[in-house]
Amino acid sequence: MEDALRAGACDDSLRLIETMLWDGTTAPRADLHLARLAEGAALLGWPCPAVDLHGPAAPARLRLTLDRHGRVEITTTPLPPRAELWRVGLAPARLQSADPWLRVKSTRRAVYDRARAAMPEGLDEVILLNERGEVCDGTITTVFFDRGAGLRTPPLSAGLLPGVLRRALACPEETLLAGDLPAVRLWVGNALRGLIPARFEAGDARSSAAQEV
Repeated sequence: MEDALRAGACDDSLRLIETMLWDGTTAPRADLHLARLAEGAALLGWPCPAVDLHGPAAPARLRLTLDRHGRVEITTTPLPPRAELWRVGLAPARLQSADPWLRVKSTRRAVYDRARAAMPEGLDEVILLNERGEVCDGTITTVFFDRGAGLRTPPLSAGLLPGVLRRALACPEETLLAGDLPAVRLWVGNALRGLIPARFEAGDARSSAAQEV
């Protein structure tokens, strides 16, 4: 895994990314964000300096990037609107569970960007599956679900990002297949937006599946 990542780590355009909530004083999950940043840098063989997080005097979206030379940039933008419910479908693209880049939060995310850009009207998020039909991630969120035994999330081995919200909630891993989505209680979320109740739109799932045949 490390060899495959380091082979692409010399790209000057590549950045590691952390997107976090700034509450006007601090980033509530800063320790988890900075730990993931350091882990990603270690996998790529990049230096990772100590980071002094700073932001405005009001809540904001804080985006931190790190390049291969150890340079850090921090930018802030307004927070996205709070969501009460997201409508979720399936993306036609498939991820490969063995792809090591899926475990690193970086600007190398074309598959997610394409899936989000092609998202059907009326949906707030689409979920990507792996080559075995297992649920991985949303385009900008981690997937959480409950079959009646408590909150669960797909395993990292399915091919997904070690999300900060996922780490903070520390819920057990459990494989979720595409066909199970209509039968579970569903949430999507990330460290910026928190946990968002979701409704799976089965019609969009059938449409997405048809595009793969």
